[in-house]
Amino acid sequence: MNSLEAKHPGEKEYLQAVREVLLSVADVYNEHPEFEKNRIIERMVEPDRIVTFRVTWIDDNGEVQNNIGYRVQFNNAIGPYKGGIRFHASVNLSILKFLGFEQTFKNALTTLPMGGAKGGSDFSPRGKSDREIMRFCQAFIMCLWKNLGPDRDVPAGDIGVGGREVGYMYGMYKKLVDEHTGTFTGKGFDFGGSRLRPEATGFGALYFVENMLRRMNKDIKGKTVAISGFGNVAWGAAMKATQLGAKVITISGPDGYILDPAGLDDEKINYMLELRASGNDIVAPYAEKFPGSQFFPGRKPWEQKVNIALPCATQNELNGDDAKMLVDNGVELVAEVSNMGCTPEAIDHFIETKTVYAPGKAVNAGGVACSGLEMTQDAEHLQWSAEEVDAKLHQIMASIHEQCVRYGQQPDGYLNYMKGANIAGFMKVATAMMQQGVI
Repeated sequence: MNSLEAKHPGEKEYLQAVREVLLSVADVYNEHPEFEKNRIIERMVEPDRIVTFRVTWIDDNGEVQNNIGYRVQFNNAIGPYKGGIRFHASVNLSILKFLGFEQTFKNALTTLPMGGAKGGSDFSPRGKSDREIMRFCQAFIMCLWKNLGPDRDVPAGDIGVGGREVGYMYGMYKKLVDEHTGTFTGKGFDFGGSRLRPEATGFGALYFVENMLRRMNKDIKGKTVAISGFGNVAWGAAMKATQLGAKVITISGPDGYILDPAGLDDEKINYMLELRASGNDIVAPYAEKFPGSQFFPGRKPWEQKVNIALPCATQNELNGDDAKMLVDNGVELVAEVSNMGCTPEAIDHFIETKTVYAPGKAVNAGGVACSGLEMTQDAEHLQWSAEEVDAKLHQIMASIHEQCVRYGQQPDGYLNYMKGANIAGFMKVATAMMQQGVI
């Protein structure tokens, strides 16, 4: 860690993610002197390759605009690079390296043959016209396409990149390579996309939570749930939690959070999509539309008394003080649906108080798992039904939970899901790297 911090000063998100994994795997790493001899850790924490490029495009006023584009190809020991593309003003190299590092272990947990990667740009689709977004996506791929391919690197969507953006990028990629090979996931169903892909991250998270509760001899029916965010991930999580009989009482945005004691229903969940589509990035209008709900400006939902807390927005959104409020209010279970949604202080408090907590690399792996299923469908030139995809998603999330239990069980009976997920993912990648030699 000292060496890494000296080499990459200021990359706080990346260094935080690496530290969390290294502390978790220290004991098992020290049981394998061959890992140390072959410098597995030193090789694993550095990306295989980082592609950085200028993206120049023309806006609707004829003005020339410039953005920075990135692709961090982190590790391909177990399969082609796989990970989303994020378009947001906050994007920087530290965030993408953290996401690519996490993606490596998340993909390993799915049991599917996928390596880890992440990419993006500081371009924000918010406030841009459809044509501007199309021109930017095409310019972005013009710079990146030679580094992609179905057996090389398969991107997907992320924050700011949905089906529209994936379609524009894949369209330009297909034109440049003159082949219809899939390559992107999250595509439209009419040209190679998979059923359930938009919902998969949220659905998979709730399937994982079901496994956690089952191990606690509890049922999700009747549980109250706090969710942060109101985008695709929060939408999928809210939909599936409601279908399973839980009561989702919060959503949130950059402007604050909504408390709806009556719980979300189909109409309210659909309105989440309307809010997102409006481009205003705020949740306050929800309180005006649905009587009985209340808007809390500038605050987070973790102050509410709930059975289950599901961070679904962004990294480090739940801090140590939030964790203390949740624990003091008797929360039974916390599961990150966002990537690294909890700060180290929050995680430490959950573990110290023996609160059941699971990290994003395990909980939210349903999204990339469904992307892996989309890759399989594209390779076989067929499409599965929603029922077939959902059955496979159930199976994958149950398998991830089993791996966490295998490696995370503590002598005192507490199940440390973070340690279990990190060790399971690390061991698969480390073993693959060992078997392939020093390269």
